[in-house]
Amino acid sequence: MKILDVTVAPGKKQLIKIPVGQLPSGNTIIVSAHVFRSKKPGPTVLFLAGVHGDEINGMEIIRQAIESGIFNNLRAGNVIAIPILNTYGFINFSREVPDGKDVNRSFPGTKTGSLASRVAFSIHKHILPLIDFGVDFHTGGRSNYNYPQIRYTKGNEQASQLAEVFGAPLRIAYGTLRKSLRRVALDKHQVPILVFEGGENQRYDGLSIQHGLAGIRRILQYHKMIPGEYTPKEGLLFNKSSWLRAGRGGLFQWMKSSGSWVKKGEPLGFISDPQAIKPARYIHARADGYIVGHNNTPVVSQGDALFHLAYRE
Repeated sequence: MKILDVTVAPGKKQLIKIPVGQLPSGNTIIVSAHVFRSKKPGPTVLFLAGVHGDEINGMEIIRQAIESGIFNNLRAGNVIAIPILNTYGFINFSREVPDGKDVNRSFPGTKTGSLASRVAFSIHKHILPLIDFGVDFHTGGRSNYNYPQIRYTKGNEQASQLAEVFGAPLRIAYGTLRKSLRRVALDKHQVPILVFEGGENQRYDGLSIQHGLAGIRRILQYHKMIPGEYTPKEGLLFNKSSWLRAGRGGLFQWMKSSGSWVKKGEPLGFISDPQAIKPARYIHARADGYIVGHNNTPVVSQGDALFHLAYRE
């Protein structure tokens, strides 16, 4: 296996630093890829986090996985683990890079483009051609909390099976977004990428970290890459989701949070008038379903996303 000019032999591990850009100070921005190889053939798996620099839980999941030594003595196959892709966003507590661009809307990228484009290109060029599948770890953004869930590409049988193996509490089928990692990996490399979502940006969430680590272990055990018998973990499956939004601005309080099953018409929260003039307005579930994400922001504007509800058609 060769990344840039570094060759990693079977049975070896190597930290490879991929340069992706430069700060105004002249310091180089790098992406650190931890490569672990078995002596026996098997799948090559990517575990990736930090596509958005303020989403800490995914970084912690991969950091703990590396530190635990779970990848050190693989029985088969290879693992590429990247705890932080968007280094600039990470050091600036930001989802995006300096020009406001989203790395996950910049694939496949170019080596001479914006910083987001260059970061995306480093994965497209050097990593995606080597792997058989991957898991991209995320959290909710901008004060949105996501209950631990695995998202997979709708209509892709391999992705559906991998999502089932991962065993998160929730499985949700989604289409792919233009210029996203998941779209480019599938269209240009025929590689399925799962997206794990858990917790809220800039906050640790123990439940999400626990489920993320357990999912990594199940994926590796299922493919006989590490010791231990694979034990399936059943979760809830949904094929559609939608957001409930604020009908007006004001002070928002939720009554039901992520991880709750709700019935059509059930009150989920309310928006109060900060001037105490108008009565509170309640938000009701539009259908029977499961709250997979909710907004923790106490002050909302009209149109803000408040509850993410998943359900079955």
